[in-house]
Amino acid sequence: MADIQEYKPTPSEQKKEDWMNSKWRPMMGWMYMVVCFMDFVGFPVMWSLLQMISHGNVSSQWQPLTLQGAGLFHIAMGAVIGISAYGRTQEKLGGAAGPTMSFPQGAGTTYTPSAPTTGGLSNGTTTPVPGFGGGTTTPGSSAPAGFGSTSGFGSPAPSAKPTGPAATAFPPI
Repeated sequence: MADIQEYKPTPSEQKKEDWMNSKWRPMMGWMYMVVCFMDFVGFPVMWSLLQMISHGNVSSQWQPLTLQGAGLFHIAMGAVIGISAYGRTQEKLGGAAGPTMSFPQGAGTTYTPSAPTTGGLSNGTTTPVPGFGGGTTTPGSSAPAGFGSTSGFGSPAPSAKPTGPAATAFPPI
C-alpha cells in the first residue's frame, strides 16, 4: 500500500485566529454570489409575480440594481475578490500568516531605456526622413520639419490663397 502522508497545517492555521479574520474572503464571495443571484434571478421573478398578482399582467421589466452606475458594484467586487485571492495565494506559497503583497520575480515592466545618443533623434544615419507637413528633416539636425513648411516652427505660416468666386463689394445703403 501507498504511504499516507500526514497533514501538516501551515503556521497561519496553527495559530488560532478570530473567525472574521479567517473567513472574510469566503464571506465576500458568498455575499457577491447571493447579491448576483437575487438581482438577476430572485428579484426579477418576484417582480413579475407581484405584477401578475396586483395588475393581472406584467407591464414592466426588472432593472438590475447592481448594473446602475455602469456596474461599479461588479467592478469593485471583482477587484476586492481578485486582489484578496491573489493575496491569499501569496500567503499560502510563502507560508506567511499576515497579509503580504509581494510580486514574483520578473513581474511588472520589462522596459529598459537604451543609452541616449547625441543629436536628439539620430539613430546613426543621416538619411532625410519625411516630416509632418511633407517637409524632410535629417535625424540629429537641429532644425525640425514644420507642419506644412520645411523651415521649422519659427517661420511664418504660408499665406492661404482664397478659393471660390471673388468677393463682391456691395454699395452702402
